[in-house]
Amino acid sequence: MPNPPAVPSTPGPALQRGEAASGASGGQASPAFSPLYRQIKGLIIQRLQAGAWKAGEAIPSEMELAASFGVSQGTVRKAIDELAAENLLVRRQGKGTFVATHAEQKQQYRFLRLMPDEDQEPGLGRQLLDCRRQRAPAWIARQLQMRAGDAMVEVRRLLHSKGRPVVLDDIWLPGSLFKGLTTELLNQHRGPFYGLFESEFGVQMIRAQEKIRAVAADEEVAALLQVEVGAPLLSVERLSFTYGDRPVELRRGLYNTSTHFYRNDLN
Repeated sequence: MPNPPAVPSTPGPALQRGEAASGASGGQASPAFSPLYRQIKGLIIQRLQAGAWKAGEAIPSEMELAASFGVSQGTVRKAIDELAAENLLVRRQGKGTFVATHAEQKQQYRFLRLMPDEDQEPGLGRQLLDCRRQRAPAWIARQLQMRAGDAMVEVRRLLHSKGRPVVLDDIWLPGSLFKGLTTELLNQHRGPFYGLFESEFGVQMIRAQEKIRAVAADEEVAALLQVEVGAPLLSVERLSFTYGDRPVELRRGLYNTSTHFYRNDLN
């Protein structure tokens, strides 16, 4: 992992220009103007991307970061507030600020929107069906910004609720980022896949976009999900990104919603 880029102890030219632009415009932002706290936010993201702080680790205090960047503590606080709102960082009262991790209980199901009809946490069990390396077909390579024929890892699994399968997941990953991912490693890991991706491969999923449509179960899928052929299912195709908006996972889940529903919080 490369060392994070050095950050000057005083504001660099870009930061100084931002402050000057603010004063010259009387507080009115020009199209090219980037507020100082946004610049600090960008520098913190650069350090996260470079691996200066691992998933689950504490970052330096606001005072230490302010001294490092040569800005006020309030500017750093505003940058961290935005990063926390975007789930890249997590504040813990009396303990500090930490890099968000999917290994944490509250974060495990952040990207999973399937909820049981009863008022309870998802609590889904996992059954690995397959994990293999193969060449990426064009339609997968296109979404993962790879070349057709590049190495990829394909994973298939079932998620169970109370012993019954409710999700069939097909997951595709760039082979170059997940060289040591095997069936044995996935079976040994007891936490969420994203936690394993963070700890073993240094790949953090920080955001995702989904496409949702209704489909009918074919014969193979019906047998795996224990439903009738033609039963209605929810198809959720998710593309997950790491820092720098780099796509690092494509996933297609087929959800049996007879006892569950898809929930999304809209702001």
